[in-house]
Amino acid sequence: MSKVFKIISIFLVLTLFMTLGLTGCKKDELKKVRLIEVTHSLFYTPQYVAITQGFFEEEGLKVELTDGKGADKCMAALLSGEADIAFMGPEASVYVYNQGRGDYAINFAQLTQRDGSFLVAREPDPDFTFDKLKGKEVLGGRKGGMPFMTLEYVVKKHGLTPGEDVNLRTDIQFDVLAGAFVGGEGDYVSLFEPVAATLEKEGKGYVVASIGKEGGYIPYTCYSTTKSIIEEDPELVQKFTNAIYKGMLWVQNHSSEEIAEAVKPQFPDTDDEVLIALIDRYREQDSWKPDLIITEEGLNHMMDIMELAGELEQRADYEKIVTTKFAEKAMESIKK
Repeated sequence: MSKVFKIISIFLVLTLFMTLGLTGCKKDELKKVRLIEVTHSLFYTPQYVAITQGFFEEEGLKVELTDGKGADKCMAALLSGEADIAFMGPEASVYVYNQGRGDYAINFAQLTQRDGSFLVAREPDPDFTFDKLKGKEVLGGRKGGMPFMTLEYVVKKHGLTPGEDVNLRTDIQFDVLAGAFVGGEGDYVSLFEPVAATLEKEGKGYVVASIGKEGGYIPYTCYSTTKSIIEEDPELVQKFTNAIYKGMLWVQNHSSEEIAEAVKPQFPDTDDEVLIALIDRYREQDSWKPDLIITEEGLNHMMDIMELAGELEQRADYEKIVTTKFAEKAMESIKK
């Protein structure tokens, strides 16, 4: 019996090592895709769900995620070959296309359909109205970036003239806006989550308005890659789009509590209650694009905002800087 037992034991051990070896081989076979995001924010929840729930691995991809800390830096990384896919506002691709570059950036999937920033004040103000910005200073981010241009659009929509009625500052880097505000600069600041909620928790700032609600529908953040990558490796782009779409569907079909648990590894320092509240907030204002398709109407609205901000002299051709074929194929092949 002991001899039989030894043989069985050896067989089981060998089987275990073979299984582990095969698993390792499969992981090694995953194709690395370098993704750079404009900032690390809960606003991009479906993307993080796709990462934590293994949807990229299902498509044979391994995502290497980098926080670009601004659309300008993301675009620079994409064009220089340091990133395969960039996640940012499509205004960056408009600027690049208008420069006449041959290998320009093409947007292939849209994740968010509203601005994701919130106006933060130094004191609670449940009765806030935008006329209260008159004579005040707002830290708004980088000039020419979508967050600042949307803020400027909202301010003008409410009858205020930047530079006259309200001072919208563009001299502070996007990733240090909160620190500058806490340090005493500005009367208000425009921030993404979970940064705004963190200031609220610490009693250093209070959300008084949603820029997203005020700004309306915009193709706010999209995935783009270079024209050459789309031509040379369309399979990579399709697999990436499939994974993002799976993440979007997962978010649509799960509770805020389940979503918070799923994205927790990406935001380990944020309390569960805060995560749930912010997910509810983004859901309530319909932040996430349900089908990933970038519409011509949406792109035109974005360029309207760019023109209003004085940042656009020539419009880019929708057919040149947008492709919907990857999003359409993902929707056809992946059912709810």
